Amino acid sequence: MFHVSTGDILRAEIAKKSPLGLEADGYISTGRLVPDKLVLALVKERLSTETRGLLFDGFPRTVEQAEGLDSWFSGRGQTIDAVILINVKEEEVIKRLSTRRNCTGCGRIYSTFSSPPAKENICDACGKTLMIRGDDKPEVIAKRIQVYKFQTEPLLAYYRANGNFYEADGGPPPEEVAEKIAALLNNKP
Repeated sequence: MFHVSTGDILRAEIAKKSPLGLEADGYISTGRLVPDKLVLALVKERLSTETRGLLFDGFPRTVEQAEGLDSWFSGRGQTIDAVILINVKEEEVIKRLSTRRNCTGCGRIYSTFSSPPAKENICDACGKTLMIRGDDKPEVIAKRIQVYKFQTEPLLAYYRANGNFYEADGGPPPEEVAEKIAALLNNKP
């Protein structure tokens, strides 16, 4: 499957300082969602020639994005096989995001809480400095959670109504969560 992370796509555009990247940075750095039309256009452009199965990560985030994605798939004679909500308690989300550190060189991700580097603020893999993403700062995390509640939670009802909705507990370690999700998908009707 082809992993599609709109966050990664947007961060790449920001790093390139493309017009979309500069526009997106204004939203992301303050904890707001990038407008649906921009995100959909970017996703469609990136995936127009992809023939493998797609695994979306953090997308769609609004009902409008979901409707746009469904319409795009329908136009290609395709449908979404499954939607998985990975449930994580708000306190855990805050802890995970506020302790996340990214390598400025290779992009490796660490957590000062659960998977710290051997040497503080230095990447084990390439030796470059670790940084805190702008959207992982406490005030931005709080804003992101409010945006999620207002704009993303309505997706739960949208996808539940489609009959291809599954939930997994995101509290355990990632490997355990992945196993549970694989079991959910292998046992779906």
